[in-house]
Amino acid sequence: MCVITPASSWGAYIITVIGSILVAHGVTDYTALGAFVIMIPMNFYAIFALLLVFAVVWFQLDIGPMRQFEYQAKKGSRLGDESEHCADICDDLGIEESENGSVADLVAPIVVLVIATISAMLYTGAQSLAADHHAFSILGAFENTDVGMSLLWGGLAGLFVALVMTVKQGIAKPDIAKTLWVGAKSMFGAILILLFAWSIGHIIGDLQTGKYLSSLVQGNLPAQLLPVVLFLLAAVMAFATGTSWGTFGIMLPIAGDLAAATDIALMLPMLSAVLAGAVFGDHCSPISDTTILSSTGARCGHIDHVATQLPYAIGGAVVATFGFLVLGFTASLLWSLAASTLAFILLCSGLLWLKKRPCQLKG
Repeated sequence: MCVITPASSWGAYIITVIGSILVAHGVTDYTALGAFVIMIPMNFYAIFALLLVFAVVWFQLDIGPMRQFEYQAKKGSRLGDESEHCADICDDLGIEESENGSVADLVAPIVVLVIATISAMLYTGAQSLAADHHAFSILGAFENTDVGMSLLWGGLAGLFVALVMTVKQGIAKPDIAKTLWVGAKSMFGAILILLFAWSIGHIIGDLQTGKYLSSLVQGNLPAQLLPVVLFLLAAVMAFATGTSWGTFGIMLPIAGDLAAATDIALMLPMLSAVLAGAVFGDHCSPISDTTILSSTGARCGHIDHVATQLPYAIGGAVVATFGFLVLGFTASLLWSLAASTLAFILLCSGLLWLKKRPCQLKG
């Protein structure tokens, strides 16, 4: 969801990188936000991974390790591990769970975050339009908005509401301060990764890595294959490093240089391929922070979580591969979506067939 949502920290970061790429290659046909919006339906992995979630839930497509764990969960043979796992997490963080919390304490800050961010985007966009003496329009405001500043104000508003809801529960101020410090420390690794990724991105530009790679590609590899190649390369890099953001910072400028040197019309498809591949690799990587947080939040074994989601992530990647192949050769979003949809239907049919096959389940 984050990689196809403009009003998110992911969207802000990606839009910023895309904007610099467009400026570097003199592309003026669309703004950075406009390019991001155009790329949303080209991110085949994100789209069909989301659709696969609904298909898995609706048709109960439990295959591979997931089928085993679902069977054990229904029998209750693994439920005893949850409390111990939760205790380990709480002991590691040194934070006690509040007994006075409610669903509203979770939902309210998120709602305020979304409303405040969108409002700030409209406000900063309106200011930009007024400075250029343009009439206000919602689409124009979003195209000319300051996404980074909007996210800052939205985040501060969400944080304020979260603090209010926390104080309302009667939690001691020292515990609140300790929790804030733990949260800040948890983001320190991501901040370092971004700083290094941005540094590497500038080095790549100075060394003209993209132009060098394009010279290797020309005459040896059809330009139409570049979207699917970049999808696979980004997936490998994200899997090995455990970070999609770092992969964005390194691979997006390279993709932009390759498109400019081979076929500028493939600029957005190639950038979309990098985004899709980075998310796929991040989903599969056992050292990814999002993977670790997912297993922690679900209170299951980390490697168990990786093993159970891997078949589904690979299935989504196969669907995306077909989409990027068709997109590269036809330059048609409609045909590539049709091909991806057909591959998705075949994938779900195959999962249904695997589900019906008898297998030995451990008690």
